[in-house]
Amino acid sequence: MKAENYPFARELIVDTEGHIRKVVIDFNDYQRLLEAIEDEGLIRAMMEVKDETPLTLDEALAELEKELIHCINQAF
Repeated sequence: MKAENYPFARELIVDTEGHIRKVVIDFNDYQRLLEAIEDEGLIRAMMEVKDETPLTLDEALAELEKELIHCINQAF
């Protein structure tokens, strides 16, 4: 297998059997890939809640407070 067969790959690091174990990429390409993954996650999260009714500020703060109390109680 050659690095030129893979987008972004500068170098492929393989084991003794020829299986790809690591990929070396340019740091700027790495950052672009991370941004694309984050964007995909945001899109999926938005799609999950698209039919939900938005909370008021007071409702949102109450939910956050309830979650915080739950987390604190679980920590102890």
